[in-house]
Amino acid sequence: MQRSTDRILTTHVGSLPGRGEAGHDNPDAAAIRAIVDAQRDAGIDIVNEGEFTKGGDWLSFIDGRLGGFETASAAGAPLLMQGRDRETFAEFYKFAAERGTLFYVTRDKPAVKRVYRECTGPITYTGQAALQREIDLFKAALGAEAKADTFLTTTAPASLEPYHANRYYRTTEEFLFAFADAMRVEYEMIANAGFLVQVDDAWLAALWERIGVGMGLDAFRKYCMLRVDALNHALRNIPEDRIRYHLCWGSWHGPHAFDIPLRDIVDILLRVKAQAYLIEGANARHEHEYHVWEDVKLPAGKILIPGVVAHATDTIEHPELVSERIQRYAARVGRENVIAGTDCGFGERTHPQIAWAKLRAMSEGAALATAALKFS
Repeated sequence: MQRSTDRILTTHVGSLPGRGEAGHDNPDAAAIRAIVDAQRDAGIDIVNEGEFTKGGDWLSFIDGRLGGFETASAAGAPLLMQGRDRETFAEFYKFAAERGTLFYVTRDKPAVKRVYRECTGPITYTGQAALQREIDLFKAALGAEAKADTFLTTTAPASLEPYHANRYYRTTEEFLFAFADAMRVEYEMIANAGFLVQVDDAWLAALWERIGVGMGLDAFRKYCMLRVDALNHALRNIPEDRIRYHLCWGSWHGPHAFDIPLRDIVDILLRVKAQAYLIEGANARHEHEYHVWEDVKLPAGKILIPGVVAHATDTIEHPELVSERIQRYAARVGRENVIAGTDCGFGERTHPQIAWAKLRAMSEGAALATAALKFS
């Protein structure tokens, strides 16, 4: 995996705006090439295909890729529609639900419908053909361009679990490790194709204000560690330097007043078998948490990819602010161990014009940070 040895490198979380636009619902290599070129033009060093090969969504792509499940009416809906945030700010959530303001959606591009499933038999992975199509499209779009600095996203079992209830396995642990064994096929196919594997885990931390507050911190940490152990089981055959792990707090446009602090789970984050960790670092709820790295040591060989531009506001960050954010992390973990990133994906969260402007601001800020950190 590339490091910031000569300058501050840039990347993003994965999802880019454009779902529902012509050519993006069923993209060909030319459409994927266009999104790669757009990232390069914006100054992004480590790119992907915008998640267009998977319909632009980090969750629904898994529908049809797993055997052992049957469609359920709403197996996980009560859990996902509750929590301290929704209780405390009920009037806001009612307002947002009526207007679709938790995400950037329109009548022509409505929010993705989630499907809830129940496990009724042994879990298997059946998505080889669909994933191979993703891989082939991305390879064709890249042509002779090296794949070493490109990534494909996938999802952690812990963030698929809220939509997949267990009705078959005797224990939760058996269910989780069976789930992980199935997802292992997907992770290894991406790695074997030559791409970096990015595992998205948006629900693990976000479940704190839904179930964690009630169970207490110690119990919730055990809950998280079991799911990280299952993920590591799935990643066991992939070299660590081919893995990026993205942890966020759900990242919907809401108060997030009860997000679990990074300090309470940073050791669990570092427990994940990955070389690079993508975390939120730009939004108003988590920007201050760079202080965590003043007394938590980033293990040798690891890379931190903090968000230095936020998807949760339409205000475009000034490059000087981006540079300051990068420098904060560089001062604490070492400049070669920092890559500039985004808080979360821009698809369904940000207007396209704003998203691309933010990516350009990030690249400009990275150039300013490079100069300030005196790489040359």
